Amino acid sequence: MRVSAVQYHLHTIGSFDEFAAQVTHYVKTAQEFDAEFVLFPEFLTTQLLSIPLDGGRRATINDLPDYTEKYTELFTSLAKDTGMYLIGGTHVIRQNGKLYNVAHLFTPDGTVHRQAKLHITPTEVNEWNIAPGDGLHVFETDKATIAILTCYDIEFPEIVRLARAKGADVIFCPSCTDDRHGFYRVRYCCHARAVENEVYVVTTGTVGSLPTVDFMRANFGQAAVITPNDIPFPQGGVLASGEINGDMVVTADLDLSLLRKVREKGSVTTWRDRRTDLYPDWNTMA
Repeated sequence: MRVSAVQYHLHTIGSFDEFAAQVTHYVKTAQEFDAEFVLFPEFLTTQLLSIPLDGGRRATINDLPDYTEKYTELFTSLAKDTGMYLIGGTHVIRQNGKLYNVAHLFTPDGTVHRQAKLHITPTEVNEWNIAPGDGLHVFETDKATIAILTCYDIEFPEIVRLARAKGADVIFCPSCTDDRHGFYRVRYCCHARAVENEVYVVTTGTVGSLPTVDFMRANFGQAAVITPNDIPFPQGGVLASGEINGDMVVTADLDLSLLRKVREKGSVTTWRDRRTDLYPDWNTMA
């Protein structure tokens, strides 16, 4: 299972066509690497808020759902044309009068799956009035069972434990952090979740800057493919990683058979050895 993660470079653009051209560039790059899954970062579509509006008004987060149809059509078309699974980062949608930060999985057959972010940061709540999602989904693909947990979600062990109990072997974590503190919170938690649940975690973040978009002026990001820490995997648990804040695509191969081996007879067996007699767990779902 070959995966690519995009360190998406945010910069001011003048039209949706410019956004589409940049997204297509990254997808085509991953295609040249024979990737089967491509991960884009959280909030990549905030780049659309840098497009000038009629009358000189500056776009706000409330304008972002207006691009949902075009965004969906773009990624759906690219997934079908390339035969790859595209995790189109996240895009803010409006539903029943509320805003949600939603990850989108676009499949080669044209299906679109959605996973709303479940844990919302103070900035998202206080500045953008984004509401939390209320359900976790796992997605069966022809390569693996996957889950998509966005940025802050990965900092909550319970939700990743639930994803594993539902069968997920690979967690995709699109992220957007503005400084080193936020970046390393997410990064270290990705490592912890990989160790706890014996899963792969593929993560990436935004880089660059949107000077005219509130709360997107600073970005600190790096893509990484993270593994459990055991003998079959690289020391340090990093299969591949990008250059911090670089504009690039990171690609690696995931061997799912190694997950099964370490779950059965690894140096430690953290999934099997959890003490469900001492703390609640979703063991009945495993």
